[in-house]
Amino acid sequence: MPQDLVPLSRTAPDRSVASSSCRVLTARQKAAVIVRYLLTQGTTLPLASLPEHMQAALAEQMGKMRLIDRATLDEVVAEFLAELDSVGLAFPGGIEGALSMMDGHISQSAASRLRRMASASSRIDPWERITALPSDRLLPILIDEAVEIGAVMLSKLPVPRAAELLGKLPGERARRVAHAVSMTGNVDPETVRRIGVALLSELDNQPPRAFDRGPVERVGAILNVAASATRDGVLKGLDAEDADFAAEVRKAIFTFAHIPARLHPRDAPKVTRMVEQSQLVTALAAAQGRPELEEAAEFLLANISQRLAQGLREEIATRGKVKEKDGEAAMTAIVAAIRALETAGDITLIREEED
Repeated sequence: MPQDLVPLSRTAPDRSVASSSCRVLTARQKAAVIVRYLLTQGTTLPLASLPEHMQAALAEQMGKMRLIDRATLDEVVAEFLAELDSVGLAFPGGIEGALSMMDGHISQSAASRLRRMASASSRIDPWERITALPSDRLLPILIDEAVEIGAVMLSKLPVPRAAELLGKLPGERARRVAHAVSMTGNVDPETVRRIGVALLSELDNQPPRAFDRGPVERVGAILNVAASATRDGVLKGLDAEDADFAAEVRKAIFTFAHIPARLHPRDAPKVTRMVEQSQLVTALAAAQGRPELEEAAEFLLANISQRLAQGLREEIATRGKVKEKDGEAAMTAIVAAIRALETAGDITLIREEED
């Protein structure tokens, strides 16, 4: 809506408000009328996205005006609607809006350069972009920057994000940053904005990453769908090469055997509905006689409708021996269904620390 008001709010010589005809009102006065009318109707207007000089001019104009008669109001509203109807194409406004629209169509290096240009503009609120960044981009700031900078950033983030990041810091560092928050009460808005601009510039100057996920997540995802013999062999080799990295990869791996410890019982029906029954029967049958896998099979059967579970048990009993290759493929399909549900936000896996 603020962009729609721009045509009506271009600066014009101010003169006294007349309440007899729309034609005697300036563009700025008409904008004030529209804003006042929309606010009266309970509309939330993101006026803060307008340049500050326009916000100030609008507020000053509203402070000068008193009464507008019904006929003039109707004319101003009609003119405003006519101008909106004549718009054929709207652009997002600002570099950030343009980059969001062109995401995936321009190179990362070009996007980074444009973001650096945008962050240097006083019209851009750097904290809007900073708060939208993923936690793994923000955590190094809390670790490496001065505790006062970290305290300002925590104060600008939504409370859940701030709590998440604080929980990832080492104990002593977390205490120092939390204590520094108590000293931010008298920091003026301009200082906070400049801190945001500096942080954003630093973040934008980081080279673009070729991969969306870190090495631990990538290796874990690959081993999730690898054959068990391959997975065990790779982990054994990683233990010899880099025990710490191997330990992190093990945490990222989610296999059929992890289902009882990581899947909430209430989510079992969602998983079984996503998997074809033939694959479900194959996976459950392949788990029989293998204690580490049989527990996962029983977990799924115990947490779905007993009518469906009974039907599956009968099919398992008549299935006979399953080839190892077919069994692993079916178990991988179940794991893939769980991961897809987690990615979509339909389920939340139990964190390994909670086991």
